This record gives sequence, structure tokens and C-alpha cells, in this order.
Amino acid sequence: MSLIGAYDPDNIFAKILRGEIPAVKVFEDADVLAFMDLFPQSKGHTLVISKTSQARNVLEVAPVDLERLILGVQRVAKAVEAALKPAGLIVTQFNGAPAGQTVFHLHFHIIPRYEGVEVAGHGRSGMADVEVLKALATEIGGQIA
Repeated sequence: MSLIGAYDPDNIFAKILRGEIPAVKVFEDADVLAFMDLFPQSKGHTLVISKTSQARNVLEVAPVDLERLILGVQRVAKAVEAALKPAGLIVTQFNGAPAGQTVFHLHFHIIPRYEGVEVAGHGRSGMADVEVLKALATEIGGQIA
């Protein structure tokens, strides 16, 4: 999918927001939803999506929605760091299929980095054990300030 196009209300994140598909939730408020990536690149890989915008990418989002989303990203990133104590964090966002975007609902990835541990490629890891993800979500969610 290119950078320009119509929002698909049937994308997987829209379905998660509507409660049609389950997600392992970390945090939710009026503006954002954070949940565990089912195909994590690293232990604690968390996704943060806007609940108020139907932007497909950062080029389409209204400034007010982007502000709320990035504040949510920072809040969740701080909680990931506090809960899991990684050596570093990758905070990333893809725009368009050629850039690696696979779900066309604006979202950010928070990917913990641990010394000596390789990160799996985007969309190339196996599916995680949901019970492990639930435990991680509880740890991270417990650190949300």
C-alpha cells in the first residue's frame, strides 16, 4: 500500500479498537491504546495506536491527534523501561508498505533492546505465547504513571 489512500475501517487495529479481535492490553485511555505485539521483535515489544484518528500514517494525522498519540507513546515507553530494564529502546513508526508498514492505522512500536540479544526482523518473528504476553503487559501496565 502506498502513502496515499483511503483508511480501511476493517484493518486489524480498527477491529481491536471495536473489540472484534482480542488484544493483550497494556494501557488505555481516551486517546490511545497500547498492547503487546503478537509477533514481537524483542521481549516487551509494545504497540501504541491512536483511538481518535483514522490516519493511516504520520503524514495524514491531525496535529492534535499526533500530540496525544506521541504523549501516550512516551508514557508507555517509560513504563516499558521501568518494568523491563532494557539497555535501550527503539521507538519506531513506518509509513507505507515499502517502508515496512503492514497495518495501515497509525501506530508506534516500542521495542526493548537487551545487551547481547538480537532483535527479530519486523514481521519475521514467530507468534508469542499469549500467557507470556499477558504477564509482560501486567508488568508494564503496573508502571504506567
